Amino acid sequence: MSGAVEKGAVKGGGFADLGPRVASAVILVASAILTLYVGGDVFAFFWLFAGFAVNWEWQGLIGGERRMARIIAGGAAVAAAAAFGRNGLAGVAALEVAAFAGVAAILAGRERRLWAATGVFYAGALTFSVCWLRESLEFGLLAIAFLFAIVWGTDIFAYFGGRLIGGPKLWPRVSAGKTWSGTIAGVVSGALLGLATAYFGGGPALASFETFLVAVTAAAISQMGDLFESSVKRRFGVKDSSQLIPGHGGVMDRLDGFIFACAFAAALGLARGDPSAAANLFFW
Repeated sequence: MSGAVEKGAVKGGGFADLGPRVASAVILVASAILTLYVGGDVFAFFWLFAGFAVNWEWQGLIGGERRMARIIAGGAAVAAAAAFGRNGLAGVAALEVAAFAGVAAILAGRERRLWAATGVFYAGALTFSVCWLRESLEFGLLAIAFLFAIVWGTDIFAYFGGRLIGGPKLWPRVSAGKTWSGTIAGVVSGALLGLATAYFGGGPALASFETFLVAVTAAAISQMGDLFESSVKRRFGVKDSSQLIPGHGGVMDRLDGFIFACAFAAALGLARGDPSAAANLFFW
């Protein structure tokens, strides 16, 4: 759903890859919006399976020993993160995820220990953050919609901005397709779309300058998530995290930016305390 369309361009640039990406994106976006609206168990199970897929892809991507056992350990961490996230138990969730990450690290062997544990935290952070924010009183639905608008808007405008404006590459050693122009266009546009979502979803009081700063930060962090996954794949010589989404890579490829943005939003809400993690994104 994230996955910066920019990074999957065909050789030589252009828009030849746009058709299949739009088709798959429509299905994913529709599913995400529908489950967001329904909420409850439907929403939690949607993101639980996403977390399972992220952990499965990560453990396969890094290789190493006892892959299936690591997948099981990571899956248990994801399930715990989702359950405790729905009940707002951040501390317990962190301890559970850390424990299963330790198990995965031991199973992976010396050369892959840190990588295996990181994957468990990566998948666990997604499921905890998204479930915790959605369950937040009154503003849970709006908070996730706010993040969707930011991340999707950042990806889309980064793609078009990079191809229409061009210019220097952002970090060619990690991501050959990303440009400074596309990144800046994406971050600003994504933040503005997030602000518009806050305005139309919650009223003018929510569309403050502080909310815009939160949106800009989340947009920039989502691009960091994109670069992070690109660097991991480059480290292990992998083009796509998997082929779970035909012609469109894996779940990690689609969610890298959203994972980082959602974890940031949850951390911000947690740092500011009660009454609601989601409300803390909008009221200052």
